[in-house]
Amino acid sequence: MTADPRPDLDPLLAAEFPLEPGLVYLNHAAVAPWPRRTADAVRAFAEENARRGAAQYAAWLEVERRVRARCAALVNAAPEDIALLKNTSEALSVVAHGFPWQSGDNVVIPDEEFPSNRIVWESLRPRGVDVREVALGDHPEQALLAAADGRTRLISVSSVQYASGRRTDLAALGAACRRRGIAFCVDAIQGLGALPHDVDAMHIDFLMADAHKWLLGPEGIAVFYCRPEWRERLALYQYGWHMVERAGDYDRKDWEPAKSARRFECGSPNMLGIHALDASLSLLLEVGIEHIERRILARAERLFELVRARPELELITPSAPGRYGGIVTFRHRRRTAAELHARLRERNVICAARGGGVRFSPHFYTPLACLEQAVACAAE
Repeated sequence: MTADPRPDLDPLLAAEFPLEPGLVYLNHAAVAPWPRRTADAVRAFAEENARRGAAQYAAWLEVERRVRARCAALVNAAPEDIALLKNTSEALSVVAHGFPWQSGDNVVIPDEEFPSNRIVWESLRPRGVDVREVALGDHPEQALLAAADGRTRLISVSSVQYASGRRTDLAALGAACRRRGIAFCVDAIQGLGALPHDVDAMHIDFLMADAHKWLLGPEGIAVFYCRPEWRERLALYQYGWHMVERAGDYDRKDWEPAKSARRFECGSPNMLGIHALDASLSLLLEVGIEHIERRILARAERLFELVRARPELELITPSAPGRYGGIVTFRHRRRTAAELHARLRERNVICAARGGGVRFSPHFYTPLACLEQAVACAAE
């Protein structure tokens, strides 16, 4: 197993994640606990709101600007390329229904996708757009590209599959899409905050991710990156005061969509979510995404070892280098996934039943001892 990197982080992480004693939290692929600084930021915002209302709204706007900059730093983009939307599904809908489709076009997706990255494309069928679902196998990138033809306008994938934990080589797939003139869309909800996502190096045209999983933030706010060349090519279907170029000039009768990605934000921003996400991102960027990735992969590798050491357990997640992230899914040979999940919950192991097995998803701060305790419970 890879040695646990940055052990000097342990005092910081113990302070930031004061989880209830006895709780083994392995469910960051669903909803993550907030760091202490995030909870503190929400309390401070609520207290300010209760005492002063929006008297300091100008300062709130500064936090909003800082969040865009932090999101941009996380994906190697510019702040004007970042929109703050409600969730991943909304961002996918912005792309799917704004894209310049023609009847007879098709989109290629894996057959393992979470419904958000399937239903939105299926909704285009009345417009004559075909959806091709592809079994990924051992070579996901080749399988997806083999399904594409001259009418394939877009390939959409998750950076890490929510159930199997299979990781996509985004750089290889993105480069091939760019060469073939195919738009590349990445649902990064199971990767952003856990693994590096460089939209430039990976040739990503659209990327989206909710804050409440690996980004350690709240529900109700999501990051949406749109490559500058695509901003004005996506048709808009949501309109309001916030998406115009001169937002705040309420008496102006003529208007135009904002030149930045703010054009995709139709109404008032989620200031509570923005303050929370700002705090969570500050921790991730302080630690560094490369260190976070190494610690998460070390935890995944430890889970591989522990599961393989138990004859009654069987690994589902691919364990080849480069094919896994923070999700490790396995099954019990004699118990159903529902039975195993219920038993783990009884033992205070917080996880999920997914993909015909049980899904563990530790983050970079999860103590290694928790993994050993959880697998022991599963094997009993």
